[in-house]
Amino acid sequence: MVKDIVCGMDVDPKTAANKSEYQGQTYYFCSSGCKKAFDKEPQKYVKAPDHSAEHGSHH
Repeated sequence: MVKDIVCGMDVDPKTAANKSEYQGQTYYFCSSGCKKAFDKEPQKYVKAPDHSAEHGSHH
């Protein structure tokens, strides 16, 4: 099972209603509504790499 990145539901990739490719990654969705939301603004749902280590140190 994988998580629908839009709504957080568990989705079985073999039976997922919809899927999208973004930056070489495949994302699976529970419904066409979640797919549409993702396709409209994928950067909103895909988290940028975590650079918190850079922000945590104060010299």
